Amino acid sequence: MIGTLINAAAVIVGSLLGLLLRKGIPQQLKDTLISGMGLCVILIGVQGALGTGNVMLVILSIVIGGCIGVALQIEKRLDHLGQKLQKRFSHGEDDNFGKGFVIASLMYCVGAMAIVGSLDSGLRGDHSTLIAKSILDGVNSIILASTMGPGVMLSAVAILIYQGGIALLAQFVAPILTDRAVTEMSAVGGVLIMGIGLNMIRKEHIPVGDLLPAILVPLALIYVM
Repeated sequence: MIGTLINAAAVIVGSLLGLLLRKGIPQQLKDTLISGMGLCVILIGVQGALGTGNVMLVILSIVIGGCIGVALQIEKRLDHLGQKLQKRFSHGEDDNFGKGFVIASLMYCVGAMAIVGSLDSGLRGDHSTLIAKSILDGVNSIILASTMGPGVMLSAVAILIYQGGIALLAQFVAPILTDRAVTEMSAVGGVLIMGIGLNMIRKEHIPVGDLLPAILVPLALIYVM
């Protein structure tokens, strides 16, 4: 759990720095930076998606995961959670509060470093991957919080739950999360990250939340295929 705690702390510190910088940034510059960050997020997603060894598996995962997500109304529930958090912590003063929380949480939890780093932390006590991830997430938090507000800071809670859960259950999930499984899960995650980036720069909204179950589908498809 040490690596996860460091990761969460880095996001909080980065967010606080971003909030301090936010006060002096004109709105036009904020909008430009959000668009620029969106393009960078798309690039990160593309890099992750290109790691797949089976494009058809990624496509099937997206289709099956999307069906599950719509049935469970995950996107709607995430929006509702974002609105509740906004009312609770920002008193309606920041329209980007919920959006910042959801975007940051997905960015920091969807990817190979989160999974592999948590496994290494839980199984071998090796926190190096999560510490490296902490630096990246901390820097990203500065930029995101400076443009999207304090909701980014709450993504630290999502990191604690997701990565901490994997670390604590590492001995049980390690046999399932093989190298190939992690690679394909990361590839699917890369596609979702691209969707996050597009949502940051386009008015049309891609329901990335409804596609979240797709990340777990490769675990089943690998054994079937």
